[in-house]
Amino acid sequence: MIASLRGTVIDKGLDGVVIECGGVGYQCVTTPATNAQLARGEEVFVLTAHVVREDSQTLYAFLDSEQRAAFATVQSVSGVGARLAMGILGTLSATELAAAVHAGDVKALQKAPGVGKRLAERMAVDLKGKMPELVAPNGHTAGETLEFPASGAVGEDDTQVLVQVTEALVGLGFSEKESEATARSVITSMPATEVNVSAVLRASLSAMNGGR
Repeated sequence: MIASLRGTVIDKGLDGVVIECGGVGYQCVTTPATNAQLARGEEVFVLTAHVVREDSQTLYAFLDSEQRAAFATVQSVSGVGARLAMGILGTLSATELAAAVHAGDVKALQKAPGVGKRLAERMAVDLKGKMPELVAPNGHTAGETLEFPASGAVGEDDTQVLVQVTEALVGLGFSEKESEATARSVITSMPATEVNVSAVLRASLSAMNGGR
């Protein structure tokens, strides 16, 4: 089985890339977020899931082990195959998926293409306790209550991060007011060099889920 690839991106499509390793080009299916970070002509390293069917073999590429683990775990739900799993991860990151399952947020799960209410409810039940724990940059997990300083000013460079994290949290079912306040507190509590959408979202989810 092919577990990873290191090589040069020689072609890109809407839903995948071709990575050349040792003169052999491997077609890999990716999520839009992963695809956007793989530039044609650059050397890359990706983790892969090699799915073998009776009539096909498909490589799915991921930039981190968390995404690949979520891809495998979500397929344990009846009715979810590899293609649907990629569609889900194309809509919800591994962190957002774990948060939705942890909170039993069926509406958030339904945002993924091909996931109706019944399947979303099944996912919320079947994946409970199976998704990796959310780990914030400071080492806390989603089950803990985190305390942050009172809301403060957010620098101009961090405004876009605040907006994106707030939108993501609202999409997961939290109120806009609570989402913005929590994200703002997280940003102002972190060293400027560590502020990015992923880190702030993880810490914000840990804080908000810890109070549930």
